[in-house]
Amino acid sequence: MSFLERIKSPVDVKALSVDELDALAGEIRGRIIEVIEKNGGHLSSNLGAVDVIVALCYTFDFPIDKLLFDVGHQSYAYKILTGRNDEFDNIRKFGGISGFQSIAESEYDAFGAGHAGNSLSAALGICAARDLSGENYNVIDFVGDASFFNGENLEALSSDVLKPKKLIVILNDNGMSISKNDNALYKFFSNITTKKSYGKFMFAAEKTLGKTFVGKLLKKFKKFVKFNINKTSVVEALGFKYVGIYDGHNIKELVRVFKNIKDNDKAVLLHLKTVKGKGMSAAESEAEYFHGVGKNLTVSQNTFSQKAGNILLSLAEKDKKIVAVCAGMKDGTGLKGFAEKYPDRFFDVGIAEEHAVTFAAGMARGGLRPVVCVYSTFLQRSYDQIMEDVCLQDLPVIFLVDRAGAVGQDGSTHQGVFDISYLRHLPNMSVFAPKDEDELEMIVKYCVSKNSPCAIRYPNGKHEKFPFASDMGERLWEGRFEGEENVVLAVGPKPLKIALKAAEGERNICVVNSRSIKPLDEEFLLSVKDKRIITIEDNVVKGGFGSSVLEFYSEKGIAADVKVVGFPDEFIKCGNKEEQFTVADITVERLKRELRSSN
Repeated sequence: MSFLERIKSPVDVKALSVDELDALAGEIRGRIIEVIEKNGGHLSSNLGAVDVIVALCYTFDFPIDKLLFDVGHQSYAYKILTGRNDEFDNIRKFGGISGFQSIAESEYDAFGAGHAGNSLSAALGICAARDLSGENYNVIDFVGDASFFNGENLEALSSDVLKPKKLIVILNDNGMSISKNDNALYKFFSNITTKKSYGKFMFAAEKTLGKTFVGKLLKKFKKFVKFNINKTSVVEALGFKYVGIYDGHNIKELVRVFKNIKDNDKAVLLHLKTVKGKGMSAAESEAEYFHGVGKNLTVSQNTFSQKAGNILLSLAEKDKKIVAVCAGMKDGTGLKGFAEKYPDRFFDVGIAEEHAVTFAAGMARGGLRPVVCVYSTFLQRSYDQIMEDVCLQDLPVIFLVDRAGAVGQDGSTHQGVFDISYLRHLPNMSVFAPKDEDELEMIVKYCVSKNSPCAIRYPNGKHEKFPFASDMGERLWEGRFEGEENVVLAVGPKPLKIALKAAEGERNICVVNSRSIKPLDEEFLLSVKDKRIITIEDNVVKGGFGSSVLEFYSEKGIAADVKVVGFPDEFIKCGNKEEQFTVADITVERLKRELRSSN
């Protein structure tokens, strides 16, 4: 029997010897690779976190102790060790377990995690609840180096200099570092300072030697090492004891360090160096490529993203004012080529969407034409900045909203089904949804010609071109505009394909590519006010495109017959796109039922 077959909970991990933990970690890596190859998922980040998670489960008492993950895309090993190994084959599948943390899924998941940067705030909140309730357990926050510098985490770090006891923040450093000093003296010193004997010794020394020459010298030596050699003064000033830097793949050392800091009388920031993709040579050498993969460890093709990058490259050649901004998603948003050709006009601000938007607003105020390329699910983090800094000042910032609509297997945390609702009601903002890449190019050029905020939303995945096209300057919407008794207003490529398929073989149906969500094609809406109208979109019904059509007729005092089809008022669960559209009943069959009911 393998080690992994024996593990049903972290209690079984504790039954192993420390020398057996490396073998267990190897089996977990094999299990992760095997399942991700079949299902797709986050690979390199999970492989790099295995050893730390094994050591944590060996040392701490979960779920009594609480383990939080920032983002959660590195928690697969934790899922496997906390009773979900039998379900792991169905991770990210319809009806299966989530690829992220979910409090509804397991008592071991202390806090939901899908977007980066929330974990330290949540950890401090759990500590406050623990302390006010008179409970006694450890709270561990496992955060990556990129997420650590997210705005919300920085706010949490500086919120109060008095950090709670029994809080351990693990900085999983697989890239940049908050400290360049990895010298033996510091490792030695931080090691002895984690031991209880050190605390007792320092207390006794201060009490007995206190103001003596030796006592003062001891204090000065401690300050010299910590503040001058290792430059941890900022961390200490924020209320943490800084411990590090340690090898995040040396399980024996990790267990020893965890035991030393487990009951520390001060909050601890533990700095670990890890290797993304650890244990799989291809993932180690190309960690970014293997960060998120599809079946057979391939990266999915996103035709809109690729086209967006090419469009910006073409525009930038002719207009030096064009600049591109992203928030840690250069490759995902198709900007790799732009970054290589125009490094001075490309800005990756990291996981800081709020800053990205206001930064772009500042550039627009300075006379540039910034284009912010961002996933729909991440753009919503910067809602206040879109409203206050861009729209209120009517600044010409263009948002290329990638991964709009249902995105598939990332589950409820990453779906892009809210952007129409949170963008269209903002004054001065225009919102568009091209049907294909050619129309994307036309709309981007159209938006560049405007002098006001614009958002252009498009889905992920591979998409084919439609066999028809018309210029935006001729008419906002595209389709046949007279004669039929039933009108289907479709937004985006997937809903448009559903609408066209439903109309095949049917008479008296007009399918319209409603590519301009805001402004509406009011002239067309007035021309069909007496017809049966169905709107279809890959956004939530509440506040979406269909709602705007109803609002238009209401404002005009017109009792139009409008049926709205879109995602319901609930979060989307794991599954592929087709399954998610089917569950939401955004289907050809649904449209046919609606159309027949009107006859």
